[in-house]
Amino acid sequence: MGEFGRLYEQQYAVALFNSIRLDIEGGGGPQPQLLHRKIPLENKSIFSGSLFHYLEENKKWRNHFLFVPDSYNISYYESKVSHDRQLHPKGTINCAGYKVLTSMEQYLDLIGNSLPSVKAKVGSTPFLKCASQFPLILWHPYARHYYFCVTTEKEQEKWHAVLQDCVRHTNDGLTEEDKVQTPAFTDAVRLYRQAHGHYGSWEMMCGSPSQILSNLVMEGLLPELRDLISPRLKGKLHERQRNWMLISDAVYSLVEEQCQSQYEALFQKCEGARSSLDASIRTDMDQIITSKEHITNKIKAVVLPKAEKLLKVSIQPYISSILDALMEPTSRGFSEVREVFFRELVDMSKNTLNDSSKETIAQHMEKISMLAFHPVKMLSCYEKVEHLSLEGLQQRFDVSSPSVFIQRAQILMREQMDDAVYTFEQILHQSLESQGTEELCKTIQRCQDRVIKKFDYDSSTVRKRFFREALLQIFIPYMLKQLSPSCASELPRFQELIFEDFSRFILVENIFEEVVLHSAMKDIMMAVKEAAVQRRHNLFRDSIVLSNSDPSLHLLGENPSIDWAKEHGGAKEEVDGAGEDTEGHPESESAETQKKRRMKQVVSMIQDEDSQVMSMESCMAVPNNDDIPEKDEEAAEKDEDEDVDGEESSNGKASLELSESTSPTTPENPALMNGSVKNEDEAKVEEREKEIPLTVEIATEIDSAVEENNKEKDRQLVLEEQQLTHQVVQEEVPVTGSPPKEMSSGTTDTVPENPAAAVKADSPTPPHDDSGFQSPTSGGVQAEEKAGVVPCTGSGTVVPFL
Repeated sequence: MGEFGRLYEQQYAVALFNSIRLDIEGGGGPQPQLLHRKIPLENKSIFSGSLFHYLEENKKWRNHFLFVPDSYNISYYESKVSHDRQLHPKGTINCAGYKVLTSMEQYLDLIGNSLPSVKAKVGSTPFLKCASQFPLILWHPYARHYYFCVTTEKEQEKWHAVLQDCVRHTNDGLTEEDKVQTPAFTDAVRLYRQAHGHYGSWEMMCGSPSQILSNLVMEGLLPELRDLISPRLKGKLHERQRNWMLISDAVYSLVEEQCQSQYEALFQKCEGARSSLDASIRTDMDQIITSKEHITNKIKAVVLPKAEKLLKVSIQPYISSILDALMEPTSRGFSEVREVFFRELVDMSKNTLNDSSKETIAQHMEKISMLAFHPVKMLSCYEKVEHLSLEGLQQRFDVSSPSVFIQRAQILMREQMDDAVYTFEQILHQSLESQGTEELCKTIQRCQDRVIKKFDYDSSTVRKRFFREALLQIFIPYMLKQLSPSCASELPRFQELIFEDFSRFILVENIFEEVVLHSAMKDIMMAVKEAAVQRRHNLFRDSIVLSNSDPSLHLLGENPSIDWAKEHGGAKEEVDGAGEDTEGHPESESAETQKKRRMKQVVSMIQDEDSQVMSMESCMAVPNNDDIPEKDEEAAEKDEDEDVDGEESSNGKASLELSESTSPTTPENPALMNGSVKNEDEAKVEEREKEIPLTVEIATEIDSAVEENNKEKDRQLVLEEQQLTHQVVQEEVPVTGSPPKEMSSGTTDTVPENPAAAVKADSPTPPHDDSGFQSPTSGGVQAEEKAGVVPCTGSGTVVPFL
């Protein structure tokens, strides 16, 4: 920490000078077109649920309730009741530096490498027996491990996505908004590692400054500790492994505690001297810049020839292939982000066709507003980048792992998604205030096209910057490692050319690295520009500039996030309910407690409405959560049918009224009506999959349903007319003729007699046809029955069909 402290103080002054110079001179890249949300997860939590947790203290599995707040630090409680009562959690997990494993095989491989001298025997039982076949393990090279189990594969997939998001977020612990502290810290860590012979990317550069420093200490301390303690560990294999993990965790906790206290003291010391450094820089800015340029030219004369030779031989032949390896999965990931965002807006447009009220808009916007922070919905985007492979770079360019670049790309994807969602929110809200809900679909379409165009431009800019930074992270450490032995001896003489007053802001080591960086930057920029011309990467050329093309939009950038449910209804009941609880316990609940009660959750649990949650089920549903679309096909079809039933209730009623008005005297047939509604449901599901506009679907379905009902009712009408006719003839007219004949099939049926037989008794009775059709003689009677008139010869009157 003493060595790091000296480096940090030096780099702090240099970073402050660079920051002030950038503010004065301006510059930078193109301005983003999308708006950026300042506090994206305000009053939001990510996830919560119950699962089985293995306790190291008593070596037993317990059902615990896990809660993931907006900080992504996981808290676990004895039960959900303990969380609801705002009791202290049993523990909190900061996921920085962890890996999420879903099988014991992966875990046993990693812990087997922790003690190289201890090898597991074939068939030996592991020290941990999982409570189910769906484990979730948080593994860290130095800190404590955490073991969880769930009961279904679907729960495992969801929890895995959530835990991965926690790791991704907490790894990105250094904010880019701090233009002094973050560059000073990262440069000091990099120079410290280079002084100890470690060049290239570092996988444990993750988490808060104290965690990064603890990883830095453990990187050198752990091998010595292992050599010292490993021979003294006794017992069976699993006992030695467990004891070693406990020792490593205890040491890591002590190291982190000391690193945190020493770093805070170091930071306060540098912040205390910031005002005097700022005054010196602003007073002598021109002289400092002139002196730095003079030293830079001197160092260029020595370093540049060697750097250009190294570039030509060892760097240039690999730039295009490495760039292609980076661009393919990254471009697919950003395209998937665009597609997910587009699909959500299309679904919103479809559903607002039937109901264009502000309440409906609020319901959909509540779901869309947190799209970027929904781990399951964003999973398809993140998985595209997981295929990034940099095989061969580990040996040639000292790249430890591609995970550094994968996580960086995923974080940029999430930022772009949230910027697009926030921009759409602000534009739509402004349009609704000025236009209302008239022609809502057209308004959504205009806002969607406007945001998609800006997303395409911004994602292109972000990707190009990511490619440049990734190539520099790969090549510059390799070049420094090759050039340092020959150039290090010549650098000290340039320090004598710097005035003492400026020596805090001009460091020869930094200028040497800047010269090497600028020598490689030209080739890297050229490679990225050439890639931008190719259509398959979907990159805008630098000549296409959209800056200041929409100045009115940036006026909305200072607006807070919109609470759609509160503004347009839907959240009133929740707030009122929270108020009632508060009134019941006015003294026991603080404002923070009330805020947590109203906290909305981004991800919800899957729970079928028909089924009840079992008491021993590992993941219990959390109330007042939005549904998510990560269901299997059967459940998705079932839910879609239920949604269609709800939407079709009015349409089914309309079709019933139409059919009744067509034939008012026809008796109702419930079975027939249910069949017609079912046909409408099936047709709607099929047409939804084909994405046909909903208004056309409704009109077509109603017409087809009415036509089908009319055909069915005509056929039913004929049968019922025949039955009623026979009843009328038998009741009111004395029938003369033969008794009912027996059917050839063995069934007894009343054969309708020809009325002409009463007049012409000598005419033979028409034979019965076994085929089911009536004889030609009875055809005339059937035609008259269709006309609604039945001839009766006994009374000489005409009986109308009632």
